[in-house]
Amino acid sequence: MAALVRLRLTVAYRGTDFHGWATQPGLRTIQGELETALQTLIRQPIALTVAGRTDAGVHARAQVAHCDVPEQLLMKLARNRCLDTALQLLPRRLNALVARNARIPGADIVVREIEPVTAAFDARFSALRRHYEYRIADAGSGFDPLTADTTWWIGGHILDIAAMHEALQHLLGEHDFLSFCKPRPGATTIRTLTTAQLTRHADHISVRLSADAFCHSMVRSMVGAIVEVGRGRRQLSWLCNLLAAPSRTDAAPVAPAHGLTLIGVDYPPPQQWKTQQERTRRVRQPVTENEMPR
Repeated sequence: MAALVRLRLTVAYRGTDFHGWATQPGLRTIQGELETALQTLIRQPIALTVAGRTDAGVHARAQVAHCDVPEQLLMKLARNRCLDTALQLLPRRLNALVARNARIPGADIVVREIEPVTAAFDARFSALRRHYEYRIADAGSGFDPLTADTTWWIGGHILDIAAMHEALQHLLGEHDFLSFCKPRPGATTIRTLTTAQLTRHADHISVRLSADAFCHSMVRSMVGAIVEVGRGRRQLSWLCNLLAAPSRTDAAPVAPAHGLTLIGVDYPPPQQWKTQQERTRRVRQPVTENEMPR
């Protein structure tokens, strides 16, 4: 059996023109573009496992995925010189091929780094935390057409930042976030939100959220809920009731996808990859791959 090299990819993308991460027949997706390019370079099908799937319109600065590649085929990229040379060539060739296949000006997917890891690493199950940023612009920030693809514009309103910040603090900790996500069969909706920060900048409002994992639409639902509070349409008690009585009957509104960006995924040291993977699998199984907000 051919020896396999497990590769960890760090990927950035502008999600505007994609139908999300996951491959869908006949549609342009990040996974589909990357796997097609990898297959061309490696000359056999390559399957990517991602830290979590993002939905149509969602962006990433540091998405993480892994794949297993036969060492012999990888070495051919470097004319059988050495593995290190092949790994240095792979990101450049992969990015060039992805850009060429897109047939559009500029690149909306960039593989920032490729590094070898042991088989104990799993992009999804070895992760400790995911970090997201949601950008909002209100009447106090003003509309900027140059950031329209990455910022939710709320015209005619100046949001109450203090009320939104207070609302966010109530979401911290471990909760059943059923009212703030779209559950999948067999998947738990219990998550631990570790960071919830809200900052007004000159041209936008930044909401930064970190958790062990996120359910489908969870970040967008939390943002949608605090914006309702910030607009004065809902009271803090409404958000607290959603959290206290998890239900899809009175679910939180979902903010638009284009304001959301994955900014990072944390992993433990290499010696803890296997332990973390086993721990996460015990908690999450049986689960479909829906660990990232959409």
